[in-house]
Amino acid sequence: MITCFIQYQIDPTKKALFEQYARNWGEAIPRCGADLIGYFAPHEGSSTLAYGVYSIESLAAYEQYRARLSADPLGQENYQFAQKEKFLLKEERTFLTLASAPHGAAKP
Repeated sequence: MITCFIQYQIDPTKKALFEQYARNWGEAIPRCGADLIGYFAPHEGSSTLAYGVYSIESLAAYEQYRARLSADPLGQENYQFAQKEKFLLKEERTFLTLASAPHGAAKP
């Protein structure tokens, strides 16, 4: 299992648009095959950093998932929404594996 952390730099004046974008992914991502942990909008501290986090079996499964997401009607609509409204200034993906569970328990 790998977990994808997406770090977004958003326009702080368009936080509500990012939150709508996140809710849309909340429907599309699970439907297309990833285990969505959640989207996180700025609250305290930085007003420009936001995150999306989901897990998937492998990088091969990720490629299949991305193809399904690109073909999904809500996925396509959400991509277009972000392009039109320009609230995403930067987007970076990092793929990580679990190194330690809480309190140092062995990973599954």
